Parts: sequence; C-alpha cells; structure tokens
Amino acid sequence: QVQLVESGGGLVQAGGSLRLSCAASGRSFSSSAMGWFRQAPGKEREFVAAIRWSGGSTYYADSVKGRFSISRDNAANTVYLQMNSLKPEDTAVYYCAAVPRSSRVYRDSYEYWGQGTQVTVSS
Repeated sequence: QVQLVESGGGLVQAGGSLRLSCAASGRSFSSSAMGWFRQAPGKEREFVAAIRWSGGSTYYADSVKGRFSISRDNAANTVYLQMNSLKPEDTAVYYCAAVPRSSRVYRDSYEYWGQGTQVTVSS
C-alpha cells in the first residue's frame, strides 16, 4: 500500500508564493511519475503539473506555466510544487498523485492520491 502525504498549503496574498510537498511511503514504493492536481469549489479536478521519476521530464497546465515548478527528490520519494505569483484563481485543494495508469501523466488516472492540502489566495 502506498501513502501520500501533502503539506505546505495555506493562506497567501495574491502575488505570493507557497511550496507544496508530497511524501510517498509504502513498501517498495515505485512510480514512473507523480502529479499534482487541484479542485476548486464547484469545479472538476484539473491537472496542474507532473514529473517523470526517471529523467525528470516535467509537464504543466497552461494556466500555471511560468509560475509553478515541479521537482522531485528521488532518495526521499518526495515531489514538490513551487508556486509563485499566485492568483486568486489558484485557490483550490491540491492533491498529489502517484502510479499513473496512463502514459499521459496529465490524465486524472493515477492509482494513489493524497488527502489534499488547501491553498487559498486572497486578492
């Protein structure tokens, strides 16, 4: 069983920054990629960013390109999401995901999900 624990959410003013972390644990954890998704009130969950564990290729939603950066620490089985120049429309619950069922890592088809961490951006 894999467990994902997110941290780093909170309240920040527009233009500010936050760094989310997602630590994966479980016997023999292995994942070809990990991703971040978010869900705002009344909206469907949407892709934010993903990173391949081998090689480190990264993928971003157009809405966050140039502002967010995803990275990983292989030894610690941890993925990070650095969020800069935050906007009120970034307000959402952010979820970490691991073990994608599709090679298209932007798809909402991962096997394991974290509990989510709230990010609130005030104007």
